[in-house]
Amino acid sequence: MEVLGIDVGGSGIKGAMIHMETGEMRSPRFRIPTPKSRKPDAMAQVVAEIVRHFDYKGPVGCGFPSVIKNGVCHSKGNLHKSWVGQNVEELFSAATGNDFTVINDADAAGYAAMNYGIGKDMKGFVVMITIGTGLGSGAFLDGRLIPNFELGQIPYKEHKKIESWAAASAKEREDLTYKKWGKRFNKFLKLVELIVSPDTIILGGGTSKDWDEFKDCITISTPVIPAGLQNHAGIIGAATACLVSHPELQ
Repeated sequence: MEVLGIDVGGSGIKGAMIHMETGEMRSPRFRIPTPKSRKPDAMAQVVAEIVRHFDYKGPVGCGFPSVIKNGVCHSKGNLHKSWVGQNVEELFSAATGNDFTVINDADAAGYAAMNYGIGKDMKGFVVMITIGTGLGSGAFLDGRLIPNFELGQIPYKEHKKIESWAAASAKEREDLTYKKWGKRFNKFLKLVELIVSPDTIILGGGTSKDWDEFKDCITISTPVIPAGLQNHAGIIGAATACLVSHPELQ
């Protein structure tokens, strides 16, 4: 069967139809820029436009760039502060008429890697890091999700959170070379290794496709591997999360 997966990001909101037996995209990815305000109502309308684009009537899985508990946003992340306390599932359902399952975006990317990608059948403690506007993270123990592992929120020096210093957005904002940015990202990974001691770190997000450009900067002892699914992982994993909350669809 096919499920619509939507990945909400700080710069773009994108969706595609996903074949749930294989994890393959069965449609071209459709992307709309995230509204500049990054406020709930404006973003809900973009999500509704994506659903209309696919003329889709079924349940939707959605990855969202924040801590999500029972469908409710608990931190603004890189969005507007008015998201805090908002029930994202109810908002998107009201805007579209579809039932929504919403999870943290890095958790969604992790679902994709652990079910269809390089992490399939991987045992032990695996941490997925998504490199984009922020630094998302998803944690899995023997393939089972531990939700809302927000490692990008670790304070670092004068920064409120390390992702504002070491995410891909910092590289672009400060026009850093891959070598200079890679050293920053390696410092972030050192903290991840120190705090949670994972067995494996999987890298996702758009910047992971440029792994060869910065892999020599990574000096931690934990194995670090690119996911390979790159920008599609959030969409694929979001659809997978929908299956988890709707077992009758399997």
